[in-house]
Amino acid sequence: MTDTRTPPPDSVFRISRTVDAPLDRVWKAYTDQDALMAWFGPQGFSMPHSRYDFRPGGEFHYCLRTPTGFEMWGKWVFVAIEPPRKLSMIVSFSDASGGLTRHPMSAAWPLQTLSTTTFEDLGGKTHVSIEWAPHESDADEIAAFHAGHASMAQGCNGTFQQLEAYLAQMPRP
Repeated sequence: MTDTRTPPPDSVFRISRTVDAPLDRVWKAYTDQDALMAWFGPQGFSMPHSRYDFRPGGEFHYCLRTPTGFEMWGKWVFVAIEPPRKLSMIVSFSDASGGLTRHPMSAAWPLQTLSTTTFEDLGGKTHVSIEWAPHESDADEIAAFHAGHASMAQGCNGTFQQLEAYLAQMPRP
């Protein structure tokens, strides 16, 4: 297995959405612990636990619980924060103590990935773009990540729907 610091361009996952909310509200939805707990994750999932330290080197450690009670833990380690335009973080699956674990349904999944979210002000609306790639991964992990793009798109689109529903229920100025 070869360690690949820079994954091939076709292994990078990209998705974007324009949401009907101003940039400051969308930025807050991504950067405020209570807001994240209200919308982040697939529809029907709850977030019974989170620990949040929003600074470069800080982390967001959380538990997502499925409607059937299955729990998946995750962790973001913030790499770069450029308010209100860009967030970069190392994303991984985790255990309840914050240790790194493998994907619960894919042993070949990269142990860590790098996700960068950018926010573009469109005059009352915000364009959110995500680029996500394997981080310090070998060829097998990169292949597993690439093979997962369709399910990642499904999960991200569902999460975008949750974000849109959260933003829609907020009072407008």
